[in-house]
Amino acid sequence: MAFHKSPDAYYRFPERTMTEQFNCHYCKDSLHGKKYIEKDSQHCCVKCYDKFVANTCAECRKPIGCDSKELHHKGQYWHENCFRCYHCSRSLANDSFSFKNDRIICNKCLPRTDSSTCHGCNRPIKPGTKSFEYGGSHWHESCFTCHRCLKELGSQSFVPKGDDIYCVSCNEKKFAKHCTHCRKAITSGGVNYRDEPWHTECFVCKTCRKQLAGQRFTGHENSVYCVDCYSKFIAKKCSACHKPVTGFGGAEVVTAEDRQWHNECFKCKKCYSSLANKPFVTHNRDVYCSDCGKTL
Repeated sequence: MAFHKSPDAYYRFPERTMTEQFNCHYCKDSLHGKKYIEKDSQHCCVKCYDKFVANTCAECRKPIGCDSKELHHKGQYWHENCFRCYHCSRSLANDSFSFKNDRIICNKCLPRTDSSTCHGCNRPIKPGTKSFEYGGSHWHESCFTCHRCLKELGSQSFVPKGDDIYCVSCNEKKFAKHCTHCRKAITSGGVNYRDEPWHTECFVCKTCRKQLAGQRFTGHENSVYCVDCYSKFIAKKCSACHKPVTGFGGAEVVTAEDRQWHNECFKCKKCYSSLANKPFVTHNRDVYCSDCGKTL
């Protein structure tokens, strides 16, 4: 392949009288007595050329100023000093070259790049060099690193996330949920309660420490209890039968003033008729139906 040096931008000095208007196409400053560049039939000062007209170098991504020698090939432009072999960094401004993977390479280095290209640095992996392969991509040993802490992974375990890879520790710190109880990362399984994650072994009854995953339990004042411990230590007692009132299994509960009853225990003290969903009166902390209440 060959390249061409751009000849279409060049310095000129005005050959006009001082009375004739001759200004920069962009900033409108006068060009009398100053250097200017003519390109595409437009005249501009040196400053505006660099800002608005100059091509961008395909290698360093900076403008190619009017004081720089410009090389171009198939619609791309380079500073002369940037036109180098990506493999050996030798200048190719006056030498033959080729393109591989959209990068410039000298013909001497071209045969050397037939080996795999490192996914990390995009440079060839030379035969005999220790490297790693994962998901169809190859890395130099020094490039196969954790995206977060940059430590070499070697043969240790890692976790892929999109195009990046993480060591186990960094993956836990960045992505894993942390247990509400012990604050350590949850690497597998776990329990979700009230939108909060728990290790299975941390989600236990506050009183007896029995694991509650897959078991019936209830919450009380930011703690969780198994059915037995809640009934024994937390639940209020029925004002009639004095057994725990838990509401487990959908059982209906009646609450009046500061007391509770099982639905089936909420009866008139005198006639024993059920008072569930009926009017009632209280007397000396006993409950009565409306009719019996009239005789008190």
